[in-house]
Amino acid sequence: MTRIIAGQLGGRTLATPRGADTRPTTDRVREAVFSRIESIFELTGARVLDLYAGSGALGLEAVSRGAEWVTLVEADRRTARVIEANVAELGLRAVARVHAEKVDRVLERGPGGETFDLVLLDPPYPVGEAELATTLGLLISGEWLSPDALVVVERSARSPEPTWPQGLALIRSRTYGETVVHLAEPSQAADAE
Repeated sequence: MTRIIAGQLGGRTLATPRGADTRPTTDRVREAVFSRIESIFELTGARVLDLYAGSGALGLEAVSRGAEWVTLVEADRRTARVIEANVAELGLRAVARVHAEKVDRVLERGPGGETFDLVLLDPPYPVGEAELATTLGLLISGEWLSPDALVVVERSARSPEPTWPQGLALIRSRTYGETVVHLAEPSQAADAE
C-alpha cells in the first residue's frame, strides 16, 4: 500500500499501477527524500514537475506538503489513468495536471513560459543513462527550471551517478538501501555559493 506520508493529505492511500513496470518509491524512502528536500528547499508555494511519475506519489506528496502546483508526466497511458484517479480521489484537480506522454516529448515542447521550482525524476530501471542524460539536458535547454530550482533524481544504488548537463550541478547524493537519491541545482546557484 502506498500512502501520502505528511502534510494536509497525510495518511491518504494512493492507487498504484498493476504489474512490474512501475515500482513506487517506498514510504520510508519517500519520507527520507522529503525530509532532505525540506531541509534545503521551501516547498510552500513551489511549482513541481514530476517526470516518470508512476503512481504520482512523489508529486502528490509535494502538494500535500504545501506545493502550489504539480505537473505529472507518465508515458504509460494505463498508469497515467491511475494518477488521474489519485488526483481526483484526493481532490487535487485544481492544482495538478497529468500528461500521458513520453517525458522527452513533453520536455521538447517547452514549458510555455512556466518554470518549475522542484523537479522529481524517478525513471524506471530500463531507462538508461544516456536517456536520463538527455532528459536532464532538456530541462536546461528548454528553460524548465526557476533560478533556485532543485532537481531530485532517484535511481538504483547500482546505477552510476547521472551525467549532469552544463547548467546543472550536483549538490549531494544519499543512498537509502537499494535506492540512491541525487540532488542538483542550476549551476548559477551553485556558482554563487
